[in-house]
Amino acid sequence: MRNDLADRRAARGWSQGRLAEELGVSRQTVISLEKGRFDPSLPLAFRIAALFDCRIEDVFTPDAS
Repeated sequence: MRNDLADRRAARGWSQGRLAEELGVSRQTVISLEKGRFDPSLPLAFRIAALFDCRIEDVFTPDAS
């Protein structure tokens, strides 16, 4: 799954640590999300979307099959 989390974070001038604090997760989780090594749980995806005031599908895009 692809995402634009790093771009959204950078647009706010936030560090990975700051985003982690806002979401209540570890910095390592943010790093893994941004690199596409980890797909978020549904509750985390909803928190991310709410934080950036958008829909989940605005942040995350499934890989083409």
